[in-house]
Amino acid sequence: MVVSLMAKKKNFPLRIDPHLYEVLERWAQDEFRSVNAHIEFLLREAARKEGRLKKEGKKEQE
Repeated sequence: MVVSLMAKKKNFPLRIDPHLYEVLERWAQDEFRSVNAHIEFLLREAARKEGRLKKEGKKEQE
C-alpha cells in the first residue's frame, strides 16, 4: 500500500500577465522547478518574510 505524505493542495485558477509568466517560467527553469512549484515557493518565502507564515510544522493560530 502506498501512503502519500504530501498535504492536500488547494487548486484555483490564476490569471497572469503573459510577460510575467515568461519571466517566471525562465526563473523556474533556472531553479529546476515547475512554474507552479516556483510560484508557490515565492509566495511562501514572501509570507514567511512578512511574518504571516509560521515555521513548518506549526499551524497558524487565528
